[in-house]
Amino acid sequence: MKGAFVDSASPLYVQVADAMRERIARGAWAVGALIPTLTQLSEEFEVSPITVRLAVQMLKREGLISTKQGRGTFVISRPPVHPKMRIETSLRGLAEGYRTSRPKLVALEEGHRVPELQPEDGKPAPKYRYMRRIHMGPRQANSVISVYLDERVFKLNPRRFRNETIIPVLLDLPEVKIARAVQTLTIGKAGTDVAKALSISASAPVAEIRRVFSSPDGTVLYVGEVVYRADFIRLEMNLID
Repeated sequence: MKGAFVDSASPLYVQVADAMRERIARGAWAVGALIPTLTQLSEEFEVSPITVRLAVQMLKREGLISTKQGRGTFVISRPPVHPKMRIETSLRGLAEGYRTSRPKLVALEEGHRVPELQPEDGKPAPKYRYMRRIHMGPRQANSVISVYLDERVFKLNPRRFRNETIIPVLLDLPEVKIARAVQTLTIGKAGTDVAKALSISASAPVAEIRRVFSSPDGTVLYVGEVVYRADFIRLEMNLID
């Protein structure tokens, strides 16, 4: 399992603690449960016993585990749950969600790049503005987003597009007409780049959302590729009309 950690930006013991904390959070290690020994964890994660010991000490300081002499280490509490973002299933709801949460934006990259489009997405615009950035919540980074925006749309208000979340700005511009908006969600693993941006292990679960908005003539105006920490999102759908 060590190979899942080595490319991440966080120290190795922090990543091991992250994996252990996740098990406690989702109940794989219940409150009151005896966790594996240092040797067993060292073998499972393929790291040194010292690394595991540092991870255990970190979780002890957080009040999640405690060692009882001669008996082992036990889970004594679960980590606090931060507010989750509801995955909206309407364009207006999505825009209002961003207006309400108002995440802090950390720019990573900007330039010009062509998105990978499928035939069903629509026809490409002549040129796209590419922006990659992190969305920060009150406590931590919660997502990394790559945006491809029709350059003609971007030029309508570059300042707002650079400093605000994109979707509310799109809906505020009277010149922009969105005829089709499709959102797809899949579950995957973080990977090296996302792990570094979100300070999680490269094997951590993530939710990947792809959004494609097109104009009445079928031109793709916006492609958003968002990777969320899995512990940050909540999908809720009404099953009764």
